[in-house]
Amino acid sequence: MRVGVLTGGGDCPGLNAVIRAIVRKGVQEYGYDFVGFRDGWRGPLENYTVRLDISAVRGILPRGGTILGSSRTNPLREDNGIRRITENLAKQEVDALIAIGGEDTLGVAARLAREHGVPCVGVPKTIDNDLPATDYTFGFDTAVNIATEAIDRLHTTAESHMRVLVVEVMGRHTGWIAVHSGLAGGANVILIPEQPFDLDQVCAWVASRFQSSYAPIVVVAEGARPRGGELILKDDTRDSFGHVRLSGIGEWLAKEIERRTGNDARTTVLGHVQRGGTPSAFDRWLATRFGLHAIDCVRDGDFGTMVALRGTGIVRVPLDAAAERIKTVPPELYEEIGVFFG
Repeated sequence: MRVGVLTGGGDCPGLNAVIRAIVRKGVQEYGYDFVGFRDGWRGPLENYTVRLDISAVRGILPRGGTILGSSRTNPLREDNGIRRITENLAKQEVDALIAIGGEDTLGVAARLAREHGVPCVGVPKTIDNDLPATDYTFGFDTAVNIATEAIDRLHTTAESHMRVLVVEVMGRHTGWIAVHSGLAGGANVILIPEQPFDLDQVCAWVASRFQSSYAPIVVVAEGARPRGGELILKDDTRDSFGHVRLSGIGEWLAKEIERRTGNDARTTVLGHVQRGGTPSAFDRWLATRFGLHAIDCVRDGDFGTMVALRGTGIVRVPLDAAAERIKTVPPELYEEIGVFFG
């Protein structure tokens, strides 16, 4: 049995832990051979591969990023993309393919399995934690911890200067990072894409905080927008999956707060800091278990499936479930944490 492995989409802490677990168990227990495809779906498109064996995965558990590289390449938009992938898999004598990624990467894998009979297994990855078929994705915990530490640090400088500090975190469609890090970091306002915000209410919360002789921290997800307003874009370009580039809601919000309240307001954009560096203990644990169970799916011939966390157990779900919808922050959860606003 020869197994191909690729990592697609945005990088995140824990990817290397998955690769390590897949290879270690696959070689040591099942005697499989492995080939790594470079840079997401670009690898099987261009037949771009790297050696993947025990020595290649030694020492990578605590490393962030991915030793295989990643990209947002969409083979469905490439000329003869599917045919090129299937031909290159045959050239490499690949019997099964493990795709590690988010909704876009796994959506391609699901289509390959469903429509073209490619034996695929999926591993869910995204710092946004927005895949509905799994309770948590690895990378999320690390991103939340990084954002929480940043908020902790910003409290002291905000209070020293008695100014508003707006912290922009990642979250294109969902506010999971904003909700978790904002609550853990003691933010006074948390704004998420699922709930368009009232700017007057935000300014009222800010003013209320100053009346208590404390400087407010506002956490805003990059995809949040004011009620009746539009998303703030970095530019008009889109990636191969059709996603726009978001940037600027934090800066826009800080200027509006300063203009309306008269209080000095500054912005900190955490950006890619959230997805880089050493994975947390939980993300290493979860990623490793996902990898162990993914190679078991290959052994069992259970293709067209994805491994997922349910409670404390790892289960198998249809690969199509990875891209069927987005898991959003429920209104009742956002209402629950609203007691801390202002």
